Amino acid sequence: MNNGGAGGPRSDFFSEEERDILQEVMNIAFGNATADLAELIDIQVILSVPDVQVLNFNALPTYLSETINHGARNSVTGQKFWGDFNGSGLLFLPRGTERILSKFLNVSYRDPDPSMNAVEIETLKRGLLLEISNILIGACVGKISDLLNTVVSYTPPELLTLDNPDFDFLLKHFGTEQTAIVMKTLFQFDQQDINGLLLVMTNQDSVGWLKTALHAFISQYED
Repeated sequence: MNNGGAGGPRSDFFSEEERDILQEVMNIAFGNATADLAELIDIQVILSVPDVQVLNFNALPTYLSETINHGARNSVTGQKFWGDFNGSGLLFLPRGTERILSKFLNVSYRDPDPSMNAVEIETLKRGLLLEISNILIGACVGKISDLLNTVVSYTPPELLTLDNPDFDFLLKHFGTEQTAIVMKTLFQFDQQDINGLLLVMTNQDSVGWLKTALHAFISQYED
């Protein structure tokens, strides 16, 4: 697991054992989410091995710039969740992929009518991106919560930006003095040239509960 990276992750935030447990929880959770998504939608979603980083929120734009192709224009959707496990999911999709994905995600899509104005076309795109976000973030966060024996509630997904190559705008959505536990997975859709990024972030307010939940999880497998 990578403990370095942007923003000077705090090595004292989690012990090495706790990081390893969280990594394992994510591996299982995202694997289960992939299986569930295969039943829900008509295309296989391939998730990479998740990576855990601890960094300050104000380092998030730099971290994303290092992770996502430089200059790539992305649409970013976010969805907050709360409960014992409290945080946000962020989904990054390359510009223009929402139309391709709609036919696989059982999401209704219609080509913009020539009579539609720019506002109506953008509204159509926004609605589709929000539905895609709801499916992917909900599946992954839900599985993490299941493994940690808790339940979360969700806010409706929100479109944070369309076609933006710069991630500084994200800072206004988070308390920049807080430390984030960033759980990252890259994903692609089978037989489609589409790659995206999913971040699940929780903040320091959830750390006490999360540390306890991680030890409870691993104790099930100890003699």
